[in-house]
Amino acid sequence: VYVLKRPYVDEFLQRMGEMFECVLFTASLSKYADPVTDLLDQCGIFRARLFRESCVFHQGCYVKDLSRLGRELHKTLILDNSPASYIFHPNNAVPVVSWFDDVDDAELLHLLPVFEELSKAENVYTHLDLLRGQ
Repeated sequence: VYVLKRPYVDEFLQRMGEMFECVLFTASLSKYADPVTDLLDQCGIFRARLFRESCVFHQGCYVKDLSRLGRELHKTLILDNSPASYIFHPNNAVPVVSWFDDVDDAELLHLLPVFEELSKAENVYTHLDLLRGQ
């Protein structure tokens, strides 16, 4: 398996692991995503891995139902490039732009201060509403 890493992904994951309990939740099949995650997460940042079989098939899309994590939703975030993936929990979402191969991409670097603020929040909904200007 060959993995082209998004710029700053290693630094981003390291910092996320310091601030949060991180869980990989992907709509990909485990036979593909597990080896990719092994290469991506060599430091063991992800405490759990959830694959397509953990998603809910809803209106033609695989949706990540955050309630399946068994965590308090007002303290739970999802970082995802696909709004359809978090349609059940849009108020928990931090959207991220899709990435393919732009070596000058700095999206993850720009998101670090956002997550640093969110890590201090007792209620992520309040902070995310402020970030969205609501």
